[in-house]
Amino acid sequence: MPSREEGTVNPQLLLIVVVGVLVGIGAAFSGLGGGFLMVPLLLMMGFPAQKAVGTSFLGIFIISVSALAAHGKLANVDWKIGLLLGLGGLVGAQFGARIVEHVSTAQFKRIFAMILVGLAAYLFFRK
Repeated sequence: MPSREEGTVNPQLLLIVVVGVLVGIGAAFSGLGGGFLMVPLLLMMGFPAQKAVGTSFLGIFIISVSALAAHGKLANVDWKIGLLLGLGGLVGAQFGARIVEHVSTAQFKRIFAMILVGLAAYLFFRK
């Protein structure tokens, strides 16, 4: 990356922060972690699929803690169900991280797009 003059802002980093704010709003509103927005952004920035997924989880973690605190204050959390979902997710996440290691970025993009389109179609046409 070329050197920048002291005091200038890297537009790409600024874009990432702005996207983070928007993802935070969307995640807290919808209950979605935000990876469906972060991963494509990171892929467009040239990250390989594995790095995009891993990096998005750090952002999702921070957003999720903040959203949990906000929803907890509003009494919108079923702690028992959430903990059970999380326990299952602990196991599933270990498998998913290992599976994505064997998928090329091009294959990942196609799989990710199919999942998003499938979910969108289901929600759109569901009665």
